[in-house]
Amino acid sequence: MTTISVSGTTVHYTKMGHGPALVLVHGTSMDSQTNFGHVLERFSDRREVVSINYAGCSNSTIPEGDLSLDILVEQVASAIRHASSGPVDLLGDSLGAVVSAATAARHPDLVRRLVLIAGWANSGDPRHQLIFSTWARLEAQDSELGMRYGLSLALTPSFVTSLGHENIEEIIAQKPPAHTIRRIEFALRVDIHEEVKKITAPTLIIRGQHDFMIPEYQTRVLHEAIAGSEYVALESGHGVLLERPNEVVALVRKFLLET
Repeated sequence: MTTISVSGTTVHYTKMGHGPALVLVHGTSMDSQTNFGHVLERFSDRREVVSINYAGCSNSTIPEGDLSLDILVEQVASAIRHASSGPVDLLGDSLGAVVSAATAARHPDLVRRLVLIAGWANSGDPRHQLIFSTWARLEAQDSELGMRYGLSLALTPSFVTSLGHENIEEIIAQKPPAHTIRRIEFALRVDIHEEVKKITAPTLIIRGQHDFMIPEYQTRVLHEAIAGSEYVALESGHGVLLERPNEVVALVRKFLLET
């Protein structure tokens, strides 16, 4: 694990594999290992996979006060500069997609290709406010309630059922990373719909057809704003990487390695 200092915070990242860098940016309530651990080796044969933990996840620290997009982008951009000598392929999931998109918009020199999974551009939608404010209130009251709520929304009903009682309870028993509530609260303030128009890197957008957390009309804003972006919907909920890892890996490998 490598540690760097960024604007009064520390950011931790890990590397595995060989080749040009592929940088992974996790979502709201997971660290990098939880979000991507099951697919890392499926990229490391052709890429040096850099897994970043930001804003309170793993051993990375979070600044005082309201979490801002500026600090999240700076944490990711600084890790990219430290981990690679040239432009990287950047992949973000959920809130990580928001941060990755903003990073690509603000630092085009750092990003060769961009993959955004289950992302969005603006949190002003009334339904989004309802979903995430309820999640924040539950997380503040009891992290297990927050986990139950998030799990029920993030995955399709059939996939949750297929997990079975024992696996569901095991997932719920896992404590989320520190300061999850502050990342949820930040997800209520996202507005990058103008910034993403500046993205010049070739971009692949992946979403779940049955995503109840970030529905299609929110993700499509990214596609419409990013010139030339590719847009793929998979038979999945918000947790596309958990429900459809084989399809995601195939799409990403084709986009990054065969073009």
